[in-house]
Amino acid sequence: MSGSYILLQFGVEPFDLNLEDLEGRPAFTIKLVEEKPNLVVQVCREAEWSQQHPDIMGPSNAYLYFGPTRTPGYLVYGNGPTQPMLNSIRQKKDASTSRYFTAQNGKDYKWKITPQKMECLDGRSTIATWELSKPEDMFSARITIKHSGLQVVTEVLTTLALNRISQALDWKP
Repeated sequence: MSGSYILLQFGVEPFDLNLEDLEGRPAFTIKLVEEKPNLVVQVCREAEWSQQHPDIMGPSNAYLYFGPTRTPGYLVYGNGPTQPMLNSIRQKKDASTSRYFTAQNGKDYKWKITPQKMECLDGRSTIATWELSKPEDMFSARITIKHSGLQVVTEVLTTLALNRISQALDWKP
């Protein structure tokens, strides 16, 4: 099967938002789980949406564990090993706005980041695009995921959230 899947983002706070498909099914939830002593954020793929797409692979959730005063900490996919957050939003060149991550399948992906849009690429092909909405839209942003992105969809959404959080918290590379 080929094609694209559109998710609508409701909420602008990168720590607290919901993503729904065009039929209104919950697809992902990004929520603050804990604030004290340190911030913990969960990225959760919702069963109602993923059951519609049998090609989805990988973990159904991720947890972002922040350091003191919301500094970069580590993340965990499912019940897998911990990994530093900064490894999932690393730069290859100092002046570049692109960020890179390695998925659990060992493949490298790149986020091309501009103020209004982010594109996730697996080599030369775009597998996901996040775009801010227009003022007249009832949602905050739109995420388009290509079928080939379903195998790493939780990692794509987790690193998207992490890139948005790093911008909001003004982390320096």
